[in-house]
Amino acid sequence: MAKPLAVVLASGGMDSCVTTAIASQDYRLALLHLSYGQRTERRELQAFNAIADHYSPAHRLVISMEHLSKIGGSSLTDNSIPVSKANLANKEIPRSYVPFRNANMLSVAVSWAEVLGASAIVVGAVQEDSSGYPDCRREFYDAFEKVIDVGTKPSTRIQIITPVIHSSKAEIVLMGVALGAPLHLTWSCYQNEDVACGVCDSCALRLRGFQLAGVDDPISYAHRPVYA
Repeated sequence: MAKPLAVVLASGGMDSCVTTAIASQDYRLALLHLSYGQRTERRELQAFNAIADHYSPAHRLVISMEHLSKIGGSSLTDNSIPVSKANLANKEIPRSYVPFRNANMLSVAVSWAEVLGASAIVVGAVQEDSSGYPDCRREFYDAFEKVIDVGTKPSTRIQIITPVIHSSKAEIVLMGVALGAPLHLTWSCYQNEDVACGVCDSCALRLRGFQLAGVDDPISYAHRPVYA
């Protein structure tokens, strides 16, 4: 029997790349990339397309959600708000939080999944990031599944799968290596599009994951601090 179809939210980052590798084992892939006017929009799209070329999905779609950049309120979408240097001990919501971004993304994913007849939406959310990002918690996705049930056709059945949500970054790196995920094609930096800065929160979380896993990060950095 043919594998069922899943819509995978693919940013071009490490977590979504490994999530794509995991999903490819059980599903045919419909890879969805959502740009929202973020600082590294072009570089993330380049990474997405490279990863999509690697996995040859059944469907590929890129959609602009530029309304999020017009709304602003985040250092990722508003150039007047500086990107913070890494503080991995921070427990407050960081300036990089894009208000309710993941709900916007899921809404698009549900629309596409319903049209395609997909049975799942697969998201690379990581709860390790949830102290700063409230929409990276499993409770958020459980609640959104209820919204899907209420707001789609009676015949529609779509679950939200978050295969790495309880994993550490180091565990995600090791999963990626084991699955042959093309980690060298991914991009995580919040502020640079040529060479990763190494000092924003996203770079720091990624570097710490590779360092704790004992694996060399294959992308280039302007600075490569030790975070482990």
